[in-house]
Amino acid sequence: MSETEALWYVVHTYSGYENKVKANLEKIIESRGMQEQILEVSVPIQNVVEVKNGVKKTVPRKVFPGYVLVFMHMNDETWYVVRNTRGVTSFVGPGSKPVPLSDEEIRQMGLIEDYEEVIDLAVGDSVRITAGPFEDSIGLVSEINQSRKVVVVSLSIFGRETPVELDYVQIEKMI
Repeated sequence: MSETEALWYVVHTYSGYENKVKANLEKIIESRGMQEQILEVSVPIQNVVEVKNGVKKTVPRKVFPGYVLVFMHMNDETWYVVRNTRGVTSFVGPGSKPVPLSDEEIRQMGLIEDYEEVIDLAVGDSVRITAGPFEDSIGLVSEINQSRKVVVVSLSIFGRETPVELDYVQIEKMI
């Protein structure tokens, strides 16, 4: 195996050991100083609403039970470290050759952001609200938070300037 760019690989684990494998692998990475080679270990979790005895409850669920995702540079040393971590059964791929995830698979899993969601707005731009209780109102952008994908729009309500936080999808730029 040769030194390559960092890619996402799927590691099969004993069922229920995903978090232990993640913790063990992170300890090994730390103790061996491999932070430049194994960059991230992930157990994708999704919040699910469960109804039990008539009570709704939001609980975290593993998206891929029995699997851990590892972002790493594949070489003999990193392969050996991951493969020999307690709880790991194998890499996903034919035989002993791990196969990295494709960009499309990574995007679908939410491991990397879709860069198309960057919005063409600046503070001071005039926008029209397209959804929600303030639909069809017009206001000025006073703040943009790209990490949360929200915009604070200043609206004139009853003669007062009122800041309203909105998702990108709830507004459109005025031309």
